[in-house]
Amino acid sequence: MITEVPATGRLGVIGTGTYLPALVRTNDDIAAAAGVSAQWIGERTGIHTRHFAGPEQAASDLAAAAVRHAAADAGIDVRDISLLICATSTPDELGPSTACRVQALLGAGNAVALDVSAACSGWLFGVKVAHDWLRNDRLHDDRPPTGRRPGYAAVVGVEAYSKFIDPADRGTAVLFADGAAATVLGPVEDRHGFSAFEFGSDGTLADRVLIPAGGSRDPASPATVEGGGHRIHMDGRAVSRFIADTFPRLVKDALDRNGLTIADIDCLICHQPNPVLVRRIGRDAGIPDDRLVIVGDGVGNIGAASAPYALAKAVALRPLNPGDRVLITVFGAGLTWGSALLTWGGRTESGPAPSVPTASVSAPSVSAPSVSGPEAQPEADPEGPSS
Repeated sequence: MITEVPATGRLGVIGTGTYLPALVRTNDDIAAAAGVSAQWIGERTGIHTRHFAGPEQAASDLAAAAVRHAAADAGIDVRDISLLICATSTPDELGPSTACRVQALLGAGNAVALDVSAACSGWLFGVKVAHDWLRNDRLHDDRPPTGRRPGYAAVVGVEAYSKFIDPADRGTAVLFADGAAATVLGPVEDRHGFSAFEFGSDGTLADRVLIPAGGSRDPASPATVEGGGHRIHMDGRAVSRFIADTFPRLVKDALDRNGLTIADIDCLICHQPNPVLVRRIGRDAGIPDDRLVIVGDGVGNIGAASAPYALAKAVALRPLNPGDRVLITVFGAGLTWGSALLTWGGRTESGPAPSVPTASVSAPSVSAPSVSGPEAQPEADPEGPSS
């Protein structure tokens, strides 16, 4: 029987977890195939290492490990999860949802499982779905007492980009990598939790970053395989312009809407496409270096996992304190973007204990890179890789 969660109007993050595959690839490892030098990669991206999944690992394997770690951090059993959302651009297969694969791997039989597809923005889109889902359950739960009661939500961002990279394409091969990061949402004390969600999309620019083949528009065939249609294609200049416009606009709009200034923000979490580019845009926007969390140096662009990975590292290494105000901004293919405020705070005092101890995940965790990363990096080459 799922553990009942006390009704409350505020929902926030009560647990975080990450998983990086064991295989580490340095710039030296990938430079030759991409036709560049390791120095070129470091100077233009700020990325120094990234992780690749093994041939036996799919996105669901990475995601399940991250969710299990997040559940353990939250002090709950996976059977206490009533909603499981997976955000990914690299699903195990076109159907069923990767979330259902994750549910099965975890044994989270009480969870409704579904995917959210919003590329690198996907985790925050999923958080909004989970937030409103749980809030509705708590405010309007009229099910019989013997029925399943509202539980917790797990939202995981995961990518296995290495399986879709053309090693000879310097614009993508030096950036994209694999990893997963998850958050558990549950009730938090008053004045804490999520607020001020804002989202947007521009489908007229959908072809700027995509995997063009394999769907219903261009089904898999010998021609699509031969032509590289199942690899990531990206217009680097267009994406760089999108990021340079969208990131500071999201920050300014979120502050203005909520009557805040950057001095009121203790921690800024954003998607991690290119550390050099993110640092430069952040400084131009007046964001202090010590507020902007950078983790892409050690993991590269892990898509939907980037923002929750940065949040998890901020929690672990800064750390975040109750009452700290976190601004989260995301942007990605689609094109898509979003923002939210998160006032950090622990679970409510009356939150339930786990039904039984959560078993440890079978796949080993990999030590995390520094949250801040190296600070002395040259500015991004406007013609270099960006997303």
